[in-house]
Amino acid sequence: MKSNPKALTYSSTGVDVDVEAKAARILYEASKQTWQNRAETLGEVIVPFDDFAGLRFVRVDNLPKGTVMYGGSDGVATKAELAERADRFDTLAYDLIAMVCDDAVIRGGEPVLLKSVLDMNTLGPDDSRLHYIEELSRGYVAAAKEAGVVIINGELAQLNNRMGRMDRFSIEWSADVTWFAHESRLITGKDVRPDQAIIGLEETGLRCNGISLIRRILENEYGENWQTTDFNGKKLIDAALQPSQIYSATIVDMFGGWDLKRRARAALTGAAHISGGGIPEKLGRLLRASSLGAELDDPFTPCPLMLHCQELGNVADREAYRTWNMGQGMLLISDQPNEVITVAKNHGINAKIVGHITKKPGIRILNQGKFKKKEKWLDF
Repeated sequence: MKSNPKALTYSSTGVDVDVEAKAARILYEASKQTWQNRAETLGEVIVPFDDFAGLRFVRVDNLPKGTVMYGGSDGVATKAELAERADRFDTLAYDLIAMVCDDAVIRGGEPVLLKSVLDMNTLGPDDSRLHYIEELSRGYVAAAKEAGVVIINGELAQLNNRMGRMDRFSIEWSADVTWFAHESRLITGKDVRPDQAIIGLEETGLRCNGISLIRRILENEYGENWQTTDFNGKKLIDAALQPSQIYSATIVDMFGGWDLKRRARAALTGAAHISGGGIPEKLGRLLRASSLGAELDDPFTPCPLMLHCQELGNVADREAYRTWNMGQGMLLISDQPNEVITVAKNHGINAKIVGHITKKPGIRILNQGKFKKKEKWLDF
């Protein structure tokens, strides 16, 4: 045992509690800006006294009979590494909120409350990294407004070298969402019928799925600092970091949300959020309730970066459709496709009929991948 060891402090491990308190205050002030998103409706935030560590809750009394509540969790996964490479964190909240809120609406839920956990390596011993928290917060406020949710709580922690290298700001970010629905408006997939239209909502970026494969391909081709490479008139990293489209408010507008006093604008019998597993997994999961199939004869084209990575990594079209969204962020099933498309376009989202439901089980896609000349149709 060494005698007279050097005196250590918590800060020497990379965890400075004073700086962390400042970061927490920044996030709290950002969350307060989101409380107006649910003013005078379910999810309105009640604050007995305005204090950073004080009590906050929402009023849920007198809900109509048949109102149900549930929730879900997700995170930005390795897309955080793209933000680290870009040294820019102002868009990452769009990915976070899209992942949890867009999962809620596919069941007929209206996202209301959001709580997050932000883990990071270190904020350092001074204020030099607080601007990253400010960037995250700006995106948080904007994305929450787009989704129509309030941020009611959160947690942050500095994990020092448990998160690898300490020379750059590194994070992991996840969230929980609480959603409400009326039983009569739940979307179970049991009402899907043959010949109903499948409407695609376009996604022109990567969202948060299959990022590890993207990263591997780009590093193999362009080296460790691939983010500096030019691509289609901008940097590769900017194309890769494009924030996810948030669809939840659009889809709530279609089925009407939890409140039966709010008119539904388009009937939906099914919805699939095209995230991990791609169209085969997510649409396939929806169709199990009806034992029907689907043919997508006019899907959206994948974004240029996906096609570029397919070519660089020799990723087969079948594998690409099982890994990435391939141009479809959401697939909706309806016998009112025109109404669905109108609502989407009113929200600034490009939508079109991409296919229809079939009696025969299985999913058939008119291939839009990089190697479509080799295989016109893909069957799953």
